[in-house]
Amino acid sequence: MDAFYASAEQAAKPSLRGKAVIVGGLGPRGVVATASYEARRFGVHSAMPMGQARRLAPNAAYLVPRFSFYREISEQVMRLLRELSPLVEPLSLDEAFVDLEAGGVAADEASARAVGERLRADILRVTGLSGSVGLAASKMLAKIASEQAKPDGLVLIRPGTERELLGPMSVRTLPGVGPATGDHLRRAGITTVEEIAEAGEDELVRLLGKAHGGALYAMALARDERPVVAERDTKSVSVEDTYDVDIHDRVRVRMEVARLADRCVQRLRAAGHSGRTIVLKVRRFDFSTLTRSETLRGPTDDPGVVREAAARLLESVDTTGGVRLLGVGVSGLADYTQEDLFAQAQAAAAEADAQAAAEADAAVQVHVAPGVAEDGAGVPSEGVVGGEGAGGDEAGGEEAVSSAERRWHAGHDVRHAVFGAGWVQGSGLGRVTVRFETPGSAPGRVRTFRTDDPELESSEPVPLVPGVETEAEAVVEAVSPGVERGVTGAAAVGVGGGEPGVPRVEASGGGREEERG
Repeated sequence: MDAFYASAEQAAKPSLRGKAVIVGGLGPRGVVATASYEARRFGVHSAMPMGQARRLAPNAAYLVPRFSFYREISEQVMRLLRELSPLVEPLSLDEAFVDLEAGGVAADEASARAVGERLRADILRVTGLSGSVGLAASKMLAKIASEQAKPDGLVLIRPGTERELLGPMSVRTLPGVGPATGDHLRRAGITTVEEIAEAGEDELVRLLGKAHGGALYAMALARDERPVVAERDTKSVSVEDTYDVDIHDRVRVRMEVARLADRCVQRLRAAGHSGRTIVLKVRRFDFSTLTRSETLRGPTDDPGVVREAAARLLESVDTTGGVRLLGVGVSGLADYTQEDLFAQAQAAAAEADAQAAAEADAAVQVHVAPGVAEDGAGVPSEGVVGGEGAGGDEAGGEEAVSSAERRWHAGHDVRHAVFGAGWVQGSGLGRVTVRFETPGSAPGRVRTFRTDDPELESSEPVPLVPGVETEAEAVVEAVSPGVERGVTGAAAVGVGGGEPGVPRVEASGGGREEERG
């Protein structure tokens, strides 16, 4: 999938098609997740600080990611891949490798190319988005082919031409060569893949160590024996948040850690796991990162246990100067739990205390509320608006609070009782601006409302291609019995896109492949 997040947003929002779109965190410490090809002309790219992107492209549309929406599209693409082969190795939401040989769908160059073209057409039909396809004999080469195919293309690397193709490419082309390794090689006078091959394995091992140097030398010779792996065991589950402003208040830090612990347990349970080791991550104001961990007697998925362990770990960390990032994780995963009855009893007692306190507060409010009927029905006396009575008034107060706290994220879907479906174009100063349009409509009109407008509410995304979901679910039911099993094979197909995390395909008889968009 080419420039996946941005392309999905452009497809969903007709007014943004052909315009610069940047998706990512919009806070002062946010980074770019994906930039449309129109935005890249200004020099914007993934992982760039959002502040820098705004300086380069001040008139672009800046949107908050909608991961649930992207996940739905991703699953549609993965279903198409599983129809081709039982060996599908997802790398992210928008890219994967597929072993074509294991699926028996590509015996030679012509059939492999036909499979790739059909896959591109199917992706467009099902999702409404374009994808780039790379076909080659290995993961590494498939990745390179898919990069060359961007945007919206297909490239096949013929067996026997790999060394000639790789030779003039930068060393950064090879998997595992990042900025640090690239600089190290450059200082040694090595800047191209051909120069890695000429340097020899011994020199690479001397420069980078046995494992890394040996692997890099093999890749420079176009050797990549990595298989396509259909399933990967989850090693840990974690969540973390980066804050726009450093947190100095110790009480708030504790509250954030407790909130992260609850979110982590939600993910843990959703994955059907429990874990023994609780991990706390703290990045302080000076960018120093501390990690603390505690191993329990047995695996758990109890939020009270994880909260308590995370709180204990926090006590050993000095947060005086401020905290910019917090994270909570669980590792040592298992498929069963060993309940901590003591922690559960504590959690139950705390919940009971909180409930009793709430009831006591409600009783006080009923006693002092002006104009409340003697029978306690919570009916305010005539002329009193928003009184403090119990019952109906109390519910009204809660509703007012929730309305005042409603947040409207740029790019997210909403529905108005009168104007229908739309998306948030911006919000602030008690107002929210909405553009009313859907994937199949013409560019829509813009209207502004109060942020607490009762007729405006958040909604689910409108499908890019109507009617595809039900059909896709029927397909997955039909193929699911064999989808999860790994089968040995040599050919591979990688699906990725025209930007970090875009689906594309790569394949070739007798090989495998890989890549990231």
